Amino acid sequence: MVTPAEFVLSAPSPAQFPPPGLPEVAFLGRSNVGKSTLLNRLTGQAKLAFASSTPGRTQAVNFFRVDGRYMFVDLPGYGFSRAPKSVSGGWAQLIEDYLRQRESLALCILLLDARRGWMESDLQLLEWLEHHGRTYAVAATKVDKLNQKEKSASQKSIRAHYGGDIVWFSGLTGQGVKELWQTITKTISR
Repeated sequence: MVTPAEFVLSAPSPAQFPPPGLPEVAFLGRSNVGKSTLLNRLTGQAKLAFASSTPGRTQAVNFFRVDGRYMFVDLPGYGFSRAPKSVSGGWAQLIEDYLRQRESLALCILLLDARRGWMESDLQLLEWLEHHGRTYAVAATKVDKLNQKEKSASQKSIRAHYGGDIVWFSGLTGQGVKELWQTITKTISR
């Protein structure tokens, strides 16, 4: 299913964020966790968000208007990237500025690589979201890369730090797309 979606703008600083309006769904996660792939699968548009095999390619906050009803926001990845620390440290501040100040932010989707589980930076972000009262959901990506035994171990490990619902997502098969849309529409219609 293709959902109408379009790139709006790429903002390297909060001053360039668009005016608040449509409810925003922010996608957060480590570099190379699959944020762009997930955005493309959700909209059914293979090239809406640029997916790269090189970590750290998203270096600004990217806004996409989806179905005239939502704004999807692709935030820079944190953790490993080939960028210098001075640059990636600026991304961390950009992410925090967005999360702290954005009035139209309705939902954060925290993405974890199912093969890696919770990393320290993921747990810090989870704690930050809870401390600041931001509504969030957790999605585990790249589940198609796990065999059944690994999938079971991954689920157990991820659930050890988070007792809520987890969406298991595969960019290859589309597993989890329906569940993510249900989470988005349910949260925003509250």
